[in-house]
Amino acid sequence: MLCAAGFDWLGIPLRLPVHTEDVNDDEAKTIFSGLPGTRAGILITYLDRSAEIAALCRKLGVKHVQLHGAIAREELQRLRQTAADLFVLKSLVVRSGNESHLARTIDQLSPWVDGFITDTFDPRTGAEGATGMTHDWDTSRHLVDLSPLPVILAGGLTPQNVRSAILHVRPAGVDTHTGIEAPDGRKSQAAAARFVREARKGFGEII
Repeated sequence: MLCAAGFDWLGIPLRLPVHTEDVNDDEAKTIFSGLPGTRAGILITYLDRSAEIAALCRKLGVKHVQLHGAIAREELQRLRQTAADLFVLKSLVVRSGNESHLARTIDQLSPWVDGFITDTFDPRTGAEGATGMTHDWDTSRHLVDLSPLPVILAGGLTPQNVRSAILHVRPAGVDTHTGIEAPDGRKSQAAAARFVREARKGFGEII
C-alpha cells in the first residue's frame, strides 16, 4: 500500500530502547523481500556495534540502514570497512539547545556515512523519534546548509504540514511515521497518498 502511494523507501525499526517493535526479524525480512525492485527497504536501529549492524542487515537482506542512536566514529569506520555496500544514514535528533552538538556530529561523521536524517526528541518519554512531534525547522534548515551530505527531514510530518516543511527546510527527502496513521494506529491509505502528493508539490517548488 505504501509503495502504491509512492513512497521510495520503507523503514522498519528493530532493536529499540524505547518503542515496541511492530514486527520480528523474520516478518521484516519477508516484507523487505516483497518490495518492488524500484523501492528500498531500510533497517532503522539503535544498534551501535558495526558487527551487529552488518549482521542484522545481512539477515534481513537490506542494503540501507538508519542508525538512530549514538555510535562511535570508530564503529562507523569499521562498518565502512566490513560492509562497504551499505547505504548508511545517521540520525540528528533535535532537542532544545543542541544545534552546535549536531553541527559537530555532521563534521565528525560525514566521511563515514551517506547522509543524515533529523528527528525530534520527546523530553517526556526520552524517545528520539516516532514522537509525532515537530521540532524547530530553523535548526534543520541550518543543518541542511551545513552538511556536505543529503539531509532528510523527519519529526511530526503529516499531509497537512509536509509541504511547508519542505519549503522551509529544503531537505533532500522527508520521512513520516505516525503522521499517516489512522486513530487505530495503522497506516492510512488516504493519508499516505496525500502525504506523497503534498511532498511532491513541495519539492517541485524548490527545484
